[in-house]
Amino acid sequence: MGTFDFISKHGEHEEVIYCYDRNVGLKAIIAIHNTALGPALGGTRMWNYKTEDEALTDVLRLSRGMTYKAAAAGLNLGGGKAVIIGDPKKDKSEGLFRAFGQFVNSLNGRYITAEDVGTTVHDMEHIFMESQWVTGIPKEFGGSGDPSPYTAHGVLMGMKAAAKEKFGSDSLRGRRVAVQGLGNVGSNLVNYLVTEGAQIFVADIDQDRVKAVSTAHKLQALSTDEILFADVDILSPCAMGAVVNDESIRKIKAKVICGGANNQLAESRHGDQLKELGILYAPDYVVNAGGLMNVFVELEGYSPDRAFEKTRHVYDNVSKVFEIAARDKIGTHLAADRMAEERIKKIGGLRTRHAGKSNRSFTTLKEVNNR
Repeated sequence: MGTFDFISKHGEHEEVIYCYDRNVGLKAIIAIHNTALGPALGGTRMWNYKTEDEALTDVLRLSRGMTYKAAAAGLNLGGGKAVIIGDPKKDKSEGLFRAFGQFVNSLNGRYITAEDVGTTVHDMEHIFMESQWVTGIPKEFGGSGDPSPYTAHGVLMGMKAAAKEKFGSDSLRGRRVAVQGLGNVGSNLVNYLVTEGAQIFVADIDQDRVKAVSTAHKLQALSTDEILFADVDILSPCAMGAVVNDESIRKIKAKVICGGANNQLAESRHGDQLKELGILYAPDYVVNAGGLMNVFVELEGYSPDRAFEKTRHVYDNVSKVFEIAARDKIGTHLAADRMAEERIKKIGGLRTRHAGKSNRSFTTLKEVNNR
């Protein structure tokens, strides 16, 4: 299968850009899926992909997911994503991210990037040296910093909505919750769940993280093999995607799946199977939209209070998905798509494809250095 046929197979993307700079070791792909509602916004992921086809598959899926995430969240943004091929623990450099920033800048605002798996606020600072089209930049530059607390807060709101739907109450006190993945989002989610009074189980491939989080909160740690199949009320995947697949689905004991990871279903049919098994699935891109809401506020002129207030809407959005699923007698994964597609069709019909070059107020590096 040729590259163009491969891209077409994964949705109607507007643009796919390969970024290469031999001098700094940059190999990256930017995918712009849809700009009907506004400029494409989505983070830059750095991962040690085994093949370029694997990286292309990931960026195509993730960018399409961002279109649906923004639409379902009620934001005037389109969907895009970028991946950098490399080991985030070994291959990072200022030059690599500045070179990538030049590619982002060449798109004139059609694509706006942000932090994602394998990248940090510090990496965004290097991109910002070359382009204004980056969010989640340090607060001293007029940005919002790390978006993960807002993503985690949105996951909490989605979890409470799912608990209301499944158990009749949105209280999480005493609920057994398994958190798979203790990165920035997972760790922040644990903090919220501790405040809520949940009984929490944790796991991560990084044993140092497991030890730090479990010790700090006196939580029970499970292995990465045990966590997905723990006897809990709620399973919260907060690591990589495709955790619900042919091999795992029949072993899941949780009554609710609600987490921060993208693309939790390996295939759409697994959403249908969850419905048949009586497991309530809170669609990932609706649940984890809090970080996107936060950076959207950053584009408007940042206020942390307004950002947290926006993430509270995840509760309402997830509840609406459940209403559509019940009304149309379909799985929640399809109901979420329906909600997003209806908005893209209605509002997108009033707009044209985003051409970039919109205005945005930034604190420049020169202004920061002169303070």
